Amino acid sequence: MASSVDYVLLLVGTMLGSYHVVVEAGCAGQCCRGTDNSCVTTDWRMDRVYGTCYCDEGCVRTMDCCHDYPTQCPAQSCAVTEWSYWSGCAQPCQRSFRVRRRHIEREPRNSGESCPSLEEQAGCMEYHSHDGKLCALNTGPALITTMKFGKGRVKHDIYGVPQVPGFCMEYKMESLTAHCTAENRPHTHWMQYLREGYIVCVACQPPAMRNHSGSCQGDGQESNSEELLHWQAVGNSRCRGTWKKVQRTPHCSCPQVHSFLFI
Repeated sequence: MASSVDYVLLLVGTMLGSYHVVVEAGCAGQCCRGTDNSCVTTDWRMDRVYGTCYCDEGCVRTMDCCHDYPTQCPAQSCAVTEWSYWSGCAQPCQRSFRVRRRHIEREPRNSGESCPSLEEQAGCMEYHSHDGKLCALNTGPALITTMKFGKGRVKHDIYGVPQVPGFCMEYKMESLTAHCTAENRPHTHWMQYLREGYIVCVACQPPAMRNHSGSCQGDGQESNSEELLHWQAVGNSRCRGTWKKVQRTPHCSCPQVHSFLFI
């Protein structure tokens, strides 16, 4: 006949066995992608209720994940490569655009952060045709883009000082269209920093610089400080306006958001 001690040991063993099953019944070894109603078990949920719980990515939205979902199925955000180098202009000798791309290295999992944009475009203009001939000089407004879309890598001398041929023109912004702030595409964000009354810097560098004249199209070097000059943002032809020349300097010293490039 079994003693009372035997009954106690049997009861403790049963309780420990049941507890062991509860712990192992979570999401260990069964993390499912998307919404999968078959990815289910019985265990404690994250809201401390015991019952049916899930281990699919959709459980985060429906709030019925098993208690160990965050540790057994951790979120993984999308991982992408570095940006490629900018491509050449799509069409030489006219206003066009260039492209840079990046690629997905790891897809997001378990409700991780989604992938960012994989392509960016920037306005540009080539001054040589595909066969190397100099394009005919165009007349019209100054074409500008953001400084960060400058071509190539900056050359440095032996002391590490940047050596960029060219100069900087400072202008006081007089007017601009409402289309400059209405755009929200990635390659047009810089236009939102254009403001009336602000002083902006525009760098004149190759290939926009004309070798023989030492100027850039539309820079207004020969105009006086009271003459209204016209400019247009490359990448959004409806973003345009007028400015007045302030001065020419060897280097641009404006804040980054107010520093631009002639194209």
